Amino acid sequence: MMSTVEIGKRIHLVTLANATTAPDGDGGFTDTLTPLTPPTLFGEIRPATARDLERLAAGTVLSMETLIVIVPFHAGVTTKTRLTWLDRAGRSHAANVTGVNNPDQRCIDLVLVVVEVVA
Repeated sequence: MMSTVEIGKRIHLVTLANATTAPDGDGGFTDTLTPLTPPTLFGEIRPATARDLERLAAGTVLSMETLIVIVPFHAGVTTKTRLTWLDRAGRSHAANVTGVNNPDQRCIDLVLVVVEVVA
């Protein structure tokens, strides 16, 4: 399964951050986003097709706006990662990673299944 994306299709500058939990000092916890190193990558973002979801997220129930994001391999990306980016109209978007696929375990690209956060 070769998924290397042509560099010209990676038009979105995606910012990556992982959710971390820290004590808040009052006995509770606070969730924060910690930027990954490096914090930005260029990637391809496209709507997920039924075929994509069948192949990448089989056996799960998906009922939200689901996207496929292909970025260069980054060891820090997990299902606790949040992506943010601007679309061509300058609108900000955020999405949570729900699936991480490293095609053929080659550590070249990551194919991410993400769910866009609706504000």
